[in-house]
Amino acid sequence: MACKGTGPVDAWIQQHAAAIAGRAERELEALVAVSSPSGDVHGAEEAAAVAAALAPGEAAIERLACSSPGHAPDLLLHMTGSGSRRILLLGHLDTVVAHAEHRPLRRDVDRLVGSGAVDMKGGDVLALGVLRALAGRREEIAEAALLLVCDEEWRVGPFAHVERFAGWDACLCFEAGQLDEDGLDAVVVRRKAAGTVRVTAEGRSAHSGSAPDKGINALLALAGAAQAVAARHDPGGPQHLTAVPTVLRSGDAFNVVPAEGELICDVRADSLDALREVLDAVPAAVGGATLEARLVRQWPGMDSGAATVGLLERAARALGRPIVAGARGGASDASHFAATIPLTVDGLGPRGGGAHAPHEYVLADSLRSRAEVALALADGVLRAGE
Repeated sequence: MACKGTGPVDAWIQQHAAAIAGRAERELEALVAVSSPSGDVHGAEEAAAVAAALAPGEAAIERLACSSPGHAPDLLLHMTGSGSRRILLLGHLDTVVAHAEHRPLRRDVDRLVGSGAVDMKGGDVLALGVLRALAGRREEIAEAALLLVCDEEWRVGPFAHVERFAGWDACLCFEAGQLDEDGLDAVVVRRKAAGTVRVTAEGRSAHSGSAPDKGINALLALAGAAQAVAARHDPGGPQHLTAVPTVLRSGDAFNVVPAEGELICDVRADSLDALREVLDAVPAAVGGATLEARLVRQWPGMDSGAATVGLLERAARALGRPIVAGARGGASDASHFAATIPLTVDGLGPRGGGAHAPHEYVLADSLRSRAEVALALADGVLRAGE
C-alpha cells in the first residue's frame, strides 16, 4: 500500500537531509574502513568508537552486554528530553566479510563500494544523522536512542534488549532501503520468521577401499537429511515456507568413510511454528547413521502493516511524495521489537546491492532520498496525535 503525499518537503526534513547527505559519504568511509566481522571484538570496538564520535554531543554513551557471549558490548547512544515521545533507532555494526576479504570504501561512478557498505553501515550513518536531527527537538522527546549491536549477522541465542525498550512509541530500523516496482520509496513493515537448522550425523569410519561396508557413512546420511529438508520447501503454500540446505561438512580424507558431519539449512516462513515443523521432517537415522536436528538461530516474524498506516500517511504528507509499505524475506532485529513496539518500520537505510559480499555497495544518490524518508518517519512519530 502506498501512502500518498503531495506538496513541498517539510523544511525540517529538507534541512537535516541536506546535512546528513553532506557528511554521509565521509562517515561511511570511516565506518567501512573498520573491518568488523561478527565475533571480532577489536573490530567491533573500533566501529563503536567511530559511531560514538559521530553521535550528537547531547547523547550519553552506554555499552550494553551483547546478546552473544564473547562479543564486544553493544553501543547505545541515548538522549533524554522534556517531551513525551520515545523513539528507538536500530542498526548493527558487524558484517559477514572476513578480515582477509575486507575492502575499504571507494567510489565507482554512482556506487560507494566497500565491505559492509549496505549491510548495514550505510544505514548506521543515516541513523546517526537522524539522531543528530532529533537532538534539536528534545522538547518533544522523552527519550531517543540509537542501538547498534555487534552480533546481528550471527546470533544463535535470544536477543537481549527487547524488554528494555518495550512500550516505546516507535522503532525505526535502518537495514537497506528499496523502491517498489513503480520506483516509489518503500519501507519494510513485514518480514518472515527466519531460522537456521543444524543437523549433525554420527556414523562409523572405515577404510573406503579395503572395508567400506564396515563403515557407516555420515555424509550420505546428511545428504538424505538435506533432501528431507528441501522436500518441505513450499514458497507458494500457506506459510510461504522456504527450506534451503546451504552448507554440508563431512569427511577428513579421500579414502575414509566419513564418521560424522553437519548440515546447515536456511529456513524462512510466516511463523516460527512452520520452521520447527522442518525439524520433524529430518529422520532420526539414515543408513545406520544417527541424525540430530536443532533450530540453532531464529527470528520471529514481523507484521506491523496495520499499526503503521497512520504513521506512514503523516510521513508521506511531510515528505511530499508517496511511501510504500512493503515486505522482505531477510531477517532483521526489527522483528524482535515489533511485538512490543507496534510502530516498527524497517528498511530505512540507503539503497544498494551485493549484501554479504566484499563488493557490496550503496547508491550514492540514495543517501539523501533515504535520509528524507527516515526523517519523515521520525517526524511522524513526534507529530502523532496532532
